[in-house]
Formats: sequence, C-alpha cells, structure tokens
Amino acid sequence: MLAFDHRASFQRSWFGITGTPTAGQLESIAEGKEMILEGLERAALARGSAAGLGALVDEQFGAPRDLPRRIRRAGLTLAMPVEGSGQREFEFEYGARFGEHIARFDPDFAKALVRYNPAGDQAMNRRQAQRLAGLSSWLQERGRRLLLELLVPPEEGQLQRVGGDRQRYDAELRPGLMLKAVAELQERGVEPHVWKLEGLARTSDYETVAAQCRANGRDHVACVVLGRGADAKRVEGWLREAALVPGFIGFAIGRSIWGKPLRALVAKELSRADAVEAVAGAFLHFAAEFEAAGASEAATTKLTDSP
Repeated sequence: MLAFDHRASFQRSWFGITGTPTAGQLESIAEGKEMILEGLERAALARGSAAGLGALVDEQFGAPRDLPRRIRRAGLTLAMPVEGSGQREFEFEYGARFGEHIARFDPDFAKALVRYNPAGDQAMNRRQAQRLAGLSSWLQERGRRLLLELLVPPEEGQLQRVGGDRQRYDAELRPGLMLKAVAELQERGVEPHVWKLEGLARTSDYETVAAQCRANGRDHVACVVLGRGADAKRVEGWLREAALVPGFIGFAIGRSIWGKPLRALVAKELSRADAVEAVAGAFLHFAAEFEAAGASEAATTKLTDSP
C-alpha cells in the first residue's frame, strides 16, 4: 500500500504552507497527491495487475482531484483516514460525523492513527482507546474494516534509559512496549483487521507482535510495516525481517517512496513524468524486497519439510 494521507505535514514540509491553504495552494497540493497516485498506477501497470496493491489517501487533498474514486476504479484497495491530522491525541477529524464521510467515499478500510505508549499519559490512553473502540464497533456493525496505525513514541524517561539514542529505543525498548500497547488496545475493545506497525530489527520481535495481534481467535488479523520516512536501507531491513513472519502481509509506506520525488518536483528539479517514474520505481523496489524475502522463506520451509 502506498500511503499519502499526510495533511498538515504534507503541506508544511513539501509546500512550505502553514495554516489554511488558499485555493491556489490547495490546487498545488492536490496536484502533488495526484502525481503520487500516478506513480502507484504506473507500478500496477508494470506488475500487470492492481491485485494486492492499495492506496491510503485523505479526503482533504485527495477529494478535489477525485482520487478516492479513481483508486477504486483502478482496482486498488482504498484506505482513508478518520483521525485529525497532526494531533498528539487521537480524535476524529470530522467529530461525530465521521460515519458520514466513511459512507460517502466507501473505502475498503477506515484508517486511524494513534500514538500510544503504555507508560505514557494513562488518562489520554484511556480516552484514545475508548474512541477507537467506538470506531471499531461502528465499523464492525456495518461490515467495514479498520486499519490501525500504531505509533509508540518514547517517553522522556525511556529515552534517558538508552542515553537519548532513538535507535537504541527502537531496538531495545519499543518491541516490548509495542506488544503491550497492542494487548491493551485489544483488551479495551479495539479490533483492527490490519495493524500498521513500525519496523522492527529482529524476526523474533515480529513473531511476538504478530502472535499478539492474532491472539485469541483473531486468525483473520494481518499486519503491515510502515516506513516512518526512513531511508531505503533501513526500510529494506524491516521488510526483509517482516516477510519471514506469518501474519505480516506487506507494507504501507509513504514518504520513503514519494518524499524525494515530490520535493524535486515542487522545486522544479524534476519533471512530472520523471517524478511519477521515481515513485513507481521506489514502490516496486520495496515490493520486490518484501516478496523476495517471503519467497525465499517459503522455499526454505518447503525444503525443510520435504521427506
């Protein structure tokens, strides 16, 4: 899945726009989103099919160019966010009217992003879980599916334990915190069909997290890896490890794919056609990395199981 549902960060970081965009600025931003989708369409064409591919796009900047419906017409899986953009605490973008917006665009997945550290603000964690549980129930009652993006940002004390090193936090502390966060959200009634999770360094960590996501009869639940804007080498490592684990079915990556081409396009350092090709190429590269690792594991398993 190609993720480009970014809103506040999208207009600020790639277009230098703060506050409410003008009509002209909105057009430029929407054009940037359209370029990204064209990259995904080009990738689908190169693969010979849109099967197994998807797009995560927002209503604010995607609807002006009719991108959600274009995604559906192309045979791609459509996911759309329900959370307000750039907020520390999960809240619905359209408040109590979130359901009207889901019904209007009819996405395959409603996506929610939550920042949830089990050792963090307990009152905020409870509020977020309550809202997400309500969303989960609303979707289930209507035969709809939830894609939950879970971020586990470090608390100050946790960073101090690893000398302020974010990579050490990711490797040493985040896997256990992620596992606990998944369990707590499940206990509080949050039931995603797909978990969108930060990358992990070890296969064993992926196995433990996947087992929790599918615990207690949740065999239908799947996981995908997000990119977090990391460089290609780091993302490749995450994907190769995840591909070895049953339950991890792919990725939902955004900035690591389209960030540089979009920046170059906005700066007029790259033509639109070349930017589209760059997005398609990066998407295909990551897909090939994940699929090759998974195929290698399947072949190894088959050989091991053979008499």
